[in-house]
Amino acid sequence: MSNRPPWLFRQSAAIPFRWHEGRVEVLLITSSSGKRWIIPKGIVEKDLSPAESAAQEAIEEAGVEGVVGTDPVGEYRYDKWGGTCVVKVYLLEVRRELETWQEAVVRRREWVALEEAPRRVTDGGLRTVLRGLSASDFRRSERR
Repeated sequence: MSNRPPWLFRQSAAIPFRWHEGRVEVLLITSSSGKRWIIPKGIVEKDLSPAESAAQEAIEEAGVEGVVGTDPVGEYRYDKWGGTCVVKVYLLEVRRELETWQEAVVRRREWVALEEAPRRVTDGGLRTVLRGLSASDFRRSERR
């Protein structure tokens, strides 16, 4: 049993996306070690909603700004810090890519087709969320 505070295990993540030549592309980033492809995620900040926190992580970790959906499109879990982190995942329609950003020195980013994204990530829970998405989910997100 972890002696860490419960809020540490409440996380949110963003799937940054754009439309390119009629297809959905998602932005993957490397983990801080540079060894795995992931999406921006982190602990839900006390003064932000989970969706707002996901958008903030996208700015810090991936250097993108945009419009975040208000409802999660999925959830996954992973073990860390002696407990289980629960990650709610939100879509973020990218409106601006920053040339420099807070974690640019430790992360790379790459746009990939939605269909390619699950093959790139190694986390099984995140892979399941990505596999469960279709272009229609992203179209619905745009109308919000």
